[in-house]
Amino acid sequence: MTLDTAATDSMPPRPTAFTVCVYCAASPAAKAADIALAEEVGAGIAARGWGLVWGGQNCSMMGAMAAAVRDGGGHTTGIVPRPLVHKADHAADQLLVVDGLSTRKQLMFHRADAFLVLTGGLGTCEELFDTWSALSMAGARRRPLVVLDPYGHYAGLSAWLAELHINGFISDEAARTPVWATAVQMALDACSDRLLDIEPARHLTR
Repeated sequence: MTLDTAATDSMPPRPTAFTVCVYCAASPAAKAADIALAEEVGAGIAARGWGLVWGGQNCSMMGAMAAAVRDGGGHTTGIVPRPLVHKADHAADQLLVVDGLSTRKQLMFHRADAFLVLTGGLGTCEELFDTWSALSMAGARRRPLVVLDPYGHYAGLSAWLAELHINGFISDEAARTPVWATAVQMALDACSDRLLDIEPARHLTR
């Protein structure tokens, strides 16, 4: 199914099932371990009866993850900008084509109950920071934001953010927003909000 639109008021209603928005690489730079991680996450999402909303592309980690969700019987909603429609995953249960990245990010944010960040580059980092900022704003409904990093891909970023926090550029409340996990099942548990109030270190490893 493909819906060609750029207006949020003409969108179909969001799925009633718990839906996770996953940000990850669509780049050929992703390694075999990254693809395997995406497949494990996709299978885990489907096993829990959840739905997926993602960037709508059929390549690299994005494509592997969405295919794993569908293989497990889960529902997938892809949101792809028009300039990238040639890479769109037309096997998606729902594929929304929008005018640009800003609209895609708005729709992904609107349709998600939780957010999960996997390996990625500039686009993934931008989505992480945009989502973090939006969740920190007054009035945004509380939803989990989880970074799954089993291989230290974001080690430098995590250290820099910790330094910003220490120096007062990130508040204590904002610093508590992302959960940093190193294991898939723990990351998915955090997405379901079950660990957010019992893990003060916010770095989950089991």
